[in-house]
Amino acid sequence: MELKLKYGWPFPKNMSDPPPLSFRLLSGLVVPMVGTFSKIILTWCNNVNEHNVDRLRELVGERPPGTPLVTVSNHYSCIDDPALWGVLRWRYLWNARVMRWSPAAHDIAFTRKIYNCFFSYGKCVPIIRGLGVYQQAMDFMIERLKEGAWVHIFPEGKVNMVQTRMRLKWGVGRLIYDCPITPVVLLFYHIGMDSVLPNKAPYIPRVGNTVTMVVGEPLDFREMVKEMREQGEGDERARKRITDVIEEEMGKLRDKAEELHTKVKQNL
Repeated sequence: MELKLKYGWPFPKNMSDPPPLSFRLLSGLVVPMVGTFSKIILTWCNNVNEHNVDRLRELVGERPPGTPLVTVSNHYSCIDDPALWGVLRWRYLWNARVMRWSPAAHDIAFTRKIYNCFFSYGKCVPIIRGLGVYQQAMDFMIERLKEGAWVHIFPEGKVNMVQTRMRLKWGVGRLIYDCPITPVVLLFYHIGMDSVLPNKAPYIPRVGNTVTMVVGEPLDFREMVKEMREQGEGDERARKRITDVIEEEMGKLRDKAEELHTKVKQNL
């Protein structure tokens, strides 16, 4: 199904075509602006309790050329993306070519012309909730992964305001299974972003809060994907198996993040 937005979509209709020059130029303005905001609001105005975050920095900026990267995290606040990227180094935050692509709800982030421009040039891809894994936005992100780009996804599929353990959406499984070059997959869990921007009015970023961010070790799905393809595993089953692994590992990171965050809060 072709995505149709009221104010258009500044990406090529052919998913295999790279973004046009006009997009790259405007993205080169928006991404550094957003990156600066992220650095200020997260690491200057709030406190970040980091664990293994250097692994994220390494993979974002120093992985071998042509190596696709998929990062996965929980989603507790509307400010998670972009503010979480404030932990990255300036040279990545200001580099639109390096920074992530990420799906964003078309009925929230693309409803007005100014929103459409801002989120599009900020490398957000409009996704339609409920349309499934074979929609245009997913095709587009897989094409970007083929080029060795970085894609970040919140597989809960929405802001988890009650912070319960949720079944993850299978879209993350498709990104990994359908990419010809199996991506490096990095999971992380964060707690406290809903204090930086509460999920209730007034929606104003706050200062002086503590955010705990725990990054896991990279997951290598190459052997698993190879085995499933050789055995003729059905696409749906393959996506579920990959997503189940990610869900299990996210649960472990959540337990660790909650423990560390509690300790920090007790010592304040």
